[in-house]
Amino acid sequence: MTPPPASTARRRRRRGRPGIGLRLLAAQAIVLAAGAVTTAVVAAVVGPPLFREHLHRAGVPMNSPEEVHAEEAYGYATVMSIGGALAVSALAALAVSFYVSRRLQRSVTEVASAATDVAQGNYDVRVSSPRLGDDFDALSTAFNQMASRLQTVDSTRQQLFGDLAHEIRTPVAVLEAYIEALEDGVRTLTPQTATMLRDQTRRLVRFSNDVAALAKAEESSVSMSYANIDVDRLTHRCVAAAQERYDNKGVALRVRLQKALPPLWADEQRLSQVLGNLLENALRHTPSGGSVEVNCVRDGDRLRIAVADTGEGIAAEHVNRVFERFYRADSARDREHGGAGLGLAIAKALVEAHGGAISVASAGPGGGATFTLAMPITPERTEQTPVTADSARI
Repeated sequence: MTPPPASTARRRRRRGRPGIGLRLLAAQAIVLAAGAVTTAVVAAVVGPPLFREHLHRAGVPMNSPEEVHAEEAYGYATVMSIGGALAVSALAALAVSFYVSRRLQRSVTEVASAATDVAQGNYDVRVSSPRLGDDFDALSTAFNQMASRLQTVDSTRQQLFGDLAHEIRTPVAVLEAYIEALEDGVRTLTPQTATMLRDQTRRLVRFSNDVAALAKAEESSVSMSYANIDVDRLTHRCVAAAQERYDNKGVALRVRLQKALPPLWADEQRLSQVLGNLLENALRHTPSGGSVEVNCVRDGDRLRIAVADTGEGIAAEHVNRVFERFYRADSARDREHGGAGLGLAIAKALVEAHGGAISVASAGPGGGATFTLAMPITPERTEQTPVTADSARI
């Protein structure tokens, strides 16, 4: 026997149990009934003796016809006044409770229905503000923000898988075509063929390394080996590592450092990776004859490291997206150079893991681009200072 669908099961549960609106209405009715009974008991027990005592003080003889008549009149007046007041107040209270409970029930039902839609993968659902107070408004706002974030994550996930498939498909297709040609005897294993095969395998290895590096950089619990970093030495070492590639392409690489730069409390290997990615990105987009300059200055409690090139520049519509994973302003050009669009995303994740920020500015196509790191300057520490997972997590 097949189980009933989830919607049918939910309807059955609703039939078996009253909703929150009916429960609130019932609770209010119980409170009103308890108040009415209490009022009636107090009026019946306390009222007549007090009234009788005042009659005796006023000179009415005890057990006289006047006393009996006055007590009967008092009883009728008490029953009519208290009964009428209780009836009116009960009707007003029940009407208000019914209105509020209906609005509350409608709001809770809307949120529950929207949560069910989100659970089923429909992330574009939103709930309206119930206007029942700050608490319920905060609930609806938080739910809408959650749904929006989930929608963004799901969209990014779909794009990520599409980009992964696209990046892997090209080198795999080239490798498959060359291998089939070798098997069919159309091609022979010449040095040129071996070079082509090696380039494609290296591209796959480089891509897998970039994806692993990005995942590790974005992992909140990533372990960081902090130490006091000499920025002057770090910068010159990264520049020296890239110098040969710059010379081969004919791009000038210059360094301009402010004197007496303070040390940074950072992971030297990760910071070298960030600067290396920026230098590689600048080289890729700067034509022969251009130049790239690395500039380090202290700006208050921050150290700014800028990598400025005289290359192709970035159009205004692409400036805010260059740090997105797999994003390319010119996908054909970057794919030809073997880039997967992950270098800047890795740099951003590593900089933010240090508590810093990275930004880009460009005058537009042909105007070059400047990538700037803003790293916080912390009080100098000794390298024996223990580094916990919490202190390494930003």
